[in-house]
Amino acid sequence: MTVPADDAFSTRLTDRLERIEERLGQLAGAQTPFVTEAANHIIDAGGKRFRPMLVAVAAEFGDRVDEEALVKAACVVELTHVASLYHDDVMDEADLRRGAASANARFGNTVAILVGDYLFARASSTVATLGTDYVALQADTFARLVQGQIAETQGPGDADPLEGYTQVLADKTGSLIATSAVFGGMVAGAPAEVLEALRAFGEEVGLVFQLSDDIIDIASDETGKTPGTDLREGVPTLPTLMLRASDAPEDRELVALIDGDLSSDEALEEVLQKLRAHPVLGRARAEVRRRADLARGHLAPLPEGPAKDALLKVCDDLVNRDV
Repeated sequence: MTVPADDAFSTRLTDRLERIEERLGQLAGAQTPFVTEAANHIIDAGGKRFRPMLVAVAAEFGDRVDEEALVKAACVVELTHVASLYHDDVMDEADLRRGAASANARFGNTVAILVGDYLFARASSTVATLGTDYVALQADTFARLVQGQIAETQGPGDADPLEGYTQVLADKTGSLIATSAVFGGMVAGAPAEVLEALRAFGEEVGLVFQLSDDIIDIASDETGKTPGTDLREGVPTLPTLMLRASDAPEDRELVALIDGDLSSDEALEEVLQKLRAHPVLGRARAEVRRRADLARGHLAPLPEGPAKDALLKVCDDLVNRDV
C-alpha cells in the first residue's frame, strides 16, 4: 500500500506498524525455542503486511483510536493470515513461501499443521481481550476461511466454475481483508455506516488482489514466482476460466494445450506466449478494473483525507501491479 504524502498521517502509520511488527514476534513466541522458531518462520520472511496496514489506515475514520486495541487487532488478522498459509502450503505441497523454504518443507507437514493451529490459538487468545464483538467477527471470518478452502478442494460441482472460483476467493481472501478494515474502524469507534463501507471495500479489494495475481502469473516476467506456476500446477485462474467458457474452436485448442503436459519449459513458454497474445487477457484485466471501481465506490461515504486517499490508491496499485 502506497501512503499519500501527509507527514502526520505517515508518521502515525509508521509508528503503528513498528509496534505491530514487534508484537507479532512476541505473540508468536512459545515455551520452547523450536516452536518459537517454527511459528516465526513465515512472519520473519516478511510480506506486505497488507492486513495490518488496513487496520491502521481504517482506524483513521473514527474519533477515539485505542492504540493498544489497534495493535492487538492488527496482530489478530495477521496471525490468522499467517496460520492459514502454514495449512495452505501443506495442502498445496509447496516448497517455497515468500522466497524461502516453506514451513512444511523445512519442518515437515505435521509440525507445519500444528504450528498453524498454534498461531490460530494465539490469534484467538488475543482477540478475546478485545471483546465479544471482535470475537464473533473473528469466528465468522475463520469459518469463511475454512469453507473457502473446502470449496476450493472440492471444486465447483454443478455451479458455474467462474462463479464458484470467485466465491472461493471471497471466502479465502476477501473475508479476512474485510475484517481487517472493520477492525480498524472498531478500534476507533467508527459509526455503523462507516464500518459497513469499510467491510464492503475490503471484500471487493480482496477479490481484486487475487484476480490481479492471476494475471501476473501469466503476464509478468518480473514476479516473485516463476511465470506460469499456476498453469503448470493446474490451478484455475481468471483468464483460464474465462477461456474455458468460450466455444470458439481456437479457444478450445488453447485449452487443450493448457490441459496438456506443461512439465517442460518449452511447453509452458508456448502456452504463456499464446495467452499473452490472446484477447482473454484483456478481458481479465477489464474485470479487475471493474471490481476495483466497485471497491472505490464503497469508499464514497467516507470523509475525504489522507486515509481515504490511501485506500483509493490501493485500488490503483492493484490494477497496475506487475509483481
